[in-house]
Amino acid sequence: MRVWPGHPYPLGAVWDGTGVNVALFSDNATKVELCLFNSPDDHQESERIELTERTYNVFHAYFPDLKPGTLYGFRVYGPYSPQDGFRFNPNKILFDPYARAVGRMLKWNEALFGFRKDDCDQDLSFDDRDSAPYAPLGLIVDTAFTWGKDERPNIPWERTIIYELHVKGFTKLMTEVPEKLRGTYAGLASAPAVDYLKKLGVTAVELLPIHFHIDEEFLTDQQRVNYWGYNSLGFFAPEPRYCATHDPELMAQEFKSMVRTLHAAGIEVILDVVYNHTAEGNERGPTLSLRGIDNTSYYLLNDKNRRYYTDFTGCGNTPYMRHPRVLQLMMDSLRYWVTEMHVDGFRFDLASTLGRQFHNVDSMSGFFNVIHQDPILSQVKLIAEPWDVGEGGYQSGKFPVIWTEWNGRYRDSVRSFWKGDGGMIGEMATRLAGSSDLYENNGRKPSASINFITAHDGFTMHDLVSYNQKHNEANGEGNRDGNNHNLSWNCGVEGPTDDPEIVTLRERQMRNFLATLFVSQGVPMLLAGDERGHSSQGNNNCYSQDNFLSWLSWDLKPSEQKLHDFVHRLIEIRREQPALSRRKFFQSSVQGDDVDDIYWLDSSGKRMSEAEWNDCSLHAIGMLLLGHCSQINDEGACIIGDNLLVLMNASDKIVPFSIPKAVKRFKVLDRLFDTFNGETEIVQYDTSQPYPLQPRSMALFRHKIGG
Repeated sequence: MRVWPGHPYPLGAVWDGTGVNVALFSDNATKVELCLFNSPDDHQESERIELTERTYNVFHAYFPDLKPGTLYGFRVYGPYSPQDGFRFNPNKILFDPYARAVGRMLKWNEALFGFRKDDCDQDLSFDDRDSAPYAPLGLIVDTAFTWGKDERPNIPWERTIIYELHVKGFTKLMTEVPEKLRGTYAGLASAPAVDYLKKLGVTAVELLPIHFHIDEEFLTDQQRVNYWGYNSLGFFAPEPRYCATHDPELMAQEFKSMVRTLHAAGIEVILDVVYNHTAEGNERGPTLSLRGIDNTSYYLLNDKNRRYYTDFTGCGNTPYMRHPRVLQLMMDSLRYWVTEMHVDGFRFDLASTLGRQFHNVDSMSGFFNVIHQDPILSQVKLIAEPWDVGEGGYQSGKFPVIWTEWNGRYRDSVRSFWKGDGGMIGEMATRLAGSSDLYENNGRKPSASINFITAHDGFTMHDLVSYNQKHNEANGEGNRDGNNHNLSWNCGVEGPTDDPEIVTLRERQMRNFLATLFVSQGVPMLLAGDERGHSSQGNNNCYSQDNFLSWLSWDLKPSEQKLHDFVHRLIEIRREQPALSRRKFFQSSVQGDDVDDIYWLDSSGKRMSEAEWNDCSLHAIGMLLLGHCSQINDEGACIIGDNLLVLMNASDKIVPFSIPKAVKRFKVLDRLFDTFNGETEIVQYDTSQPYPLQPRSMALFRHKIGG
């Protein structure tokens, strides 16, 4: 085979239309070999070619005879000295971190480990068994794709409604989708799936991780999988298991077709990405990729003993964010998904870890600064999960100005309020108004707050109101896994019940949560299935449940259909009412300052007093939003919305709520919904009479400006 010098960039094995440039970075390797395989079934490579050129510690070569469809991996030589952090082992085939496609999945075997697992010192020993029959392999692909007139929806943050879903779980049971497409990228792009998303009214899908990931060995031993996918090995390759096509060369094209179809429907695609750790785990993990390429460059090692890893995620390792090549890997991956795959944004799992240059989280770290100045990445949607498990990892409200954040304070406050906890009125008002205490001080807007009640990690909405305790027995970990912190109210009965009164109360509580979500300032995120009461039977950590606990059922009961219709109406109302999705924070505070766009009210219809804000026995509050100039359109002109009155009662008693004078003069208001019975028909209400706000319920009224 002909071999030319090639170039140190781009990294990976990249087809340029004529041949393939291969480049792999390693600071400390002494030799790198490209290993070619004829078939996924091969137990040994057909050819090894040394990459003799080395520029800036990038080993590279150009192969004019290589073509798309070629299976490959690397063998990397260097010192094996775990005490010093070096774990080179050329007996192990290594997966290219820049591979654009996966040609063969991993098969667990002890040969995948760099050390002898049966040795008493374990990782200090050296294993000389060849991992070639078992290691995952990359595939060289032609990335050409006809995008046609694909255009990004570019939906403004304040008009965004996020729908968090799992690619497989969303359509696996959708009978309207052809069976061979269910649970795949093509299934998500199918007409029934897209039609459902459009009719529901969401503007963006946030996909649980679709980067190539592996199932942990202990899960495979138990015949389970890592269903959620937070165990990435390849940051460029789409997960093959979500592909309808079985041809690895076409998998990226299937993903691109999905994005193009969703864009045509006006729906953005946001990826949940996991750069905070890799699937190689701690020092007792396998040698699959970065560990064998250059352990000391890619991973943050313990300062006192470099045999061990510094772990801020609970997953065994942490990337060494101070190394420029580690930053480059992440930036190249992000740009690839934006420029080549046309995605619209990212949600960063345990994002605080990415801001740790030394040990503390730093908002001016290299990772944040590189993204901030990047002309491509700074223009897409950036969402942080603003915490990790390390010391000082809770960074809610502290991310840089171009970032939005999952608002855990919002989640906890809304749950506590509707549970009936005392002293929540002031906190609840702050969360309803966009959490200015968290985001306003560095110039961000209400849309910096990604509001959610539930997410993939935790109870579903149905289970939140149905269980006091987690029921994770199916996970095989003795029910020790998952967070047992509920912060909800389940009517005093655990789990399923036929008691119609309790069922009614639970359904109402779900409506309260959902209605609160869609009348709050900020960006609402809805967990797929919550709009119709999907249950995981009390399992709040379904990471390994690739079954009916996670898959959405499409055979809806009447109560589930009613809830779906209620949520659909909530989204319609939010879209119709700009006062619910303001671009700027309100010009007021909950303490009762003079205001021009919001009033906080007690049940008498008067402004909340300072004493009432501090009254722990108070469980009802009103919010009056004045609709003038609620939003600015694309031309810079004011969008005039209606005046809206939100009444909330978290107590177990009826609260007669007087209509405030500011709107009482209009004599009649339109009631848009009441969560007590889930009514969404527009009903006119006489403002001269107090509104009987039922126990644990909320209602929304409109004074139509110009009407």
